[in-house]
Formats: sequence, C-alpha cells, structure tokens
Amino acid sequence: MHSPSSFPFPCLGTLATNLLKSHAGYAYSGRCSAWAFRCLDLSKAKRVFVLGPTHYFYFTGLALSTYSKYSTPLGAFTVDQQTLRDIAAAAESHGKPEVRNIPRRREIDEHSLEMEIAFLYQRCEAVFATPAEFPSIVPMLVSGGAADEKATGRLLLPYLRDPENAFVVSSDFCHWGRQFSDYRPYFKGNDRSKLVNLRDSDAPPQPPIHESIRMLDYEAIEAMETGSHDAFVDNLEETDNSVCGRHPIGAMMAALELLGADSKGEDKPRFKHVRYDRSALLTDPTKSSVSYVSAYATF
Repeated sequence: MHSPSSFPFPCLGTLATNLLKSHAGYAYSGRCSAWAFRCLDLSKAKRVFVLGPTHYFYFTGLALSTYSKYSTPLGAFTVDQQTLRDIAAAAESHGKPEVRNIPRRREIDEHSLEMEIAFLYQRCEAVFATPAEFPSIVPMLVSGGAADEKATGRLLLPYLRDPENAFVVSSDFCHWGRQFSDYRPYFKGNDRSKLVNLRDSDAPPQPPIHESIRMLDYEAIEAMETGSHDAFVDNLEETDNSVCGRHPIGAMMAALELLGADSKGEDKPRFKHVRYDRSALLTDPTKSSVSYVSAYATF
C-alpha cells in the first residue's frame, strides 16, 4: 500500500477536511487513493465520518454501524457510537431519511468502508504522536434517491460546521464491461451526443474505449465540481454512469451546497479532483475496467 505522506502535495497549499477516494483493491487504486489522503487535514479532528455505498444489501436512506471498533493490520479505530445515535435521533425528528443499522455480517463484507480505514490509519500516524490521540470514526452507508441524498445532507450539515469533524467519501467511478451488468457505453465518433452500448464484436478504432470512458467520467467529475447536487444527479441520470458511490457523493454535495448558502458570496465549498486513473486502458470490448477519482473539498 502506498503511504499518503510519501506523495507530492496536490492540494494547492490548502489542506482539506473532506475528501473523495476509491475503494478498489490497493494494488489497483492505492496510488490514486494516496493523492486524496495526502490532502486530508486531521490536525483538529476528533472524529472522521466515513460514507460509503452498499454493495451487499438493499435499503433506502442511511445505514449505521453497530460495531465499537474497526480493526486493521496497523491498529484499530474506535467507532463513535454516540454520534451515530445522535444522527439516528435527528433523522427520526426530521422524519427522513429512513435510518437502520447495517446488518453485522454485511458490514464485515462491505469493502466501501473497509478499504478506507488502513489509509486513514496511516494518515493519522503522520499527524498524531500516538494512537491514543487518533480521532474516532463514524461509519455509515448511504443509499436511495436524490431526495434521500438531500435529507442526508441536511443531517450532516451541523457536523460540517464543526472543525473537529473530517469526512471521507468512498466511491469508484465508471465500472465498464460485461461483468458490470453489461454496461459498455461508448461515445461514437467522439461525439458526446452519441452514446451507444458496445457488443463483443465491436472494436471501435477512434477514440479508443479507454478515452471514451475518460470522457464519460470527466462529465461526471465536471458536474461534481460545479458544487450543484442537481447537476451531478442530472449527469448520472443522462449517462447512467456506474458510479457506485453516487449516493454518498450526492449526500456530501447536498451538505456542502447547504453549507455554501452560509458563505454570503465567498467561494462555495465544492469538490476539486486531483487524480484520475483507470484499472486498464481498454481497446477490447470483451475486457473490463474500473475508474478511480481522488478529490477534496475545503470549507
């Protein structure tokens, strides 16, 4: 695994308390992920919220951890169960989003949370003198539609305003190939208005498949960087880009947008990407690839 502190500083002189990174295997996305964690400012952090998508069970709204600790080969984090109870109570008071506990077996299986924790531990080692000083973590899964994302964003807003909180949002971007529900989009003739789905027998010469994937992902990245939750949702609805963490990204964008309403004309908080990678540079429609994005937001 790549140490975040060993990478060049990518954040233009400003550390961030909110970042987006991949949750693929470290051998595939570790280098990209290190760029995100290099941006993470934990100097004031007492807790780190970890938001991921669900891969193993269906629900709508929020699903919260019931564990007291998360262990890694490097060491363990304490789970802030009091904050999780406070979030559940606030959701009940507002009437939405729907909140439930993550089934324990599913939480063990869920790599969207797991893959962030070792990187976070390494980042903490670079910031704090001893593990006793490390922040606690607040693990949660986010699902549902745009309304659920906005409701979750409203729940997160008070925590965004508190400088003792930091946030890690877990998501890969385009999952391209037969194994991903046969999702093989391609911009025909390099024309963004002509999005088709390839078959095994198709082998388009220009642009290469991997460049078309890049175009698709950058449409989503550019929508994300507008800071508009609606723009991001609209892009994914138009292209059906298989961004598996669309809901945690959407929830955080909704929260940042609400936070930006407080800024009175100053720069609005929004994500800025610092690294983009793919697991393979495809030219063969029978193969597959997954895209990775690292980004940060300051506020």
